[in-house]
Amino acid sequence: MDFFGDTMKVLGHSLDYAAAKNNTISANVANVDTPNYKAKDVTFQSMLDDAFESEMKAKRTDPRHLPFDDEGNTYKIVERKHTAYNHNGNNVDIDKEMAELGKNQIYYQSLIDRINGKFRSLENVLKGGN
Repeated sequence: MDFFGDTMKVLGHSLDYAAAKNNTISANVANVDTPNYKAKDVTFQSMLDDAFESEMKAKRTDPRHLPFDDEGNTYKIVERKHTAYNHNGNNVDIDKEMAELGKNQIYYQSLIDRINGKFRSLENVLKGGN
């Protein structure tokens, strides 16, 4: 029985994204002085796809076509190329990374708060609404 519909699945994917973003930012900060290190970003590829999923179902007409299911990561880690902020070829901007870390922490906490709210609602129902 699915109590929350797809909500917990979406929140779980969002938490995976936030964790990957946090790990990527941590790696960038750890390599701020590493020569020729190129900073990495996490992109959330399927946000638009998820928003229109219920209205725009894709049909696979050939088994060689890519599937349109929800399996796998909804994000991708990409390297920031063709820039160098430091004399050693490194392109990590520590101020940008720390700002991104703060935004990601707020995002992660809001997801946790939403999950907690879902479980509090379930707990309230199980206790009889008291």
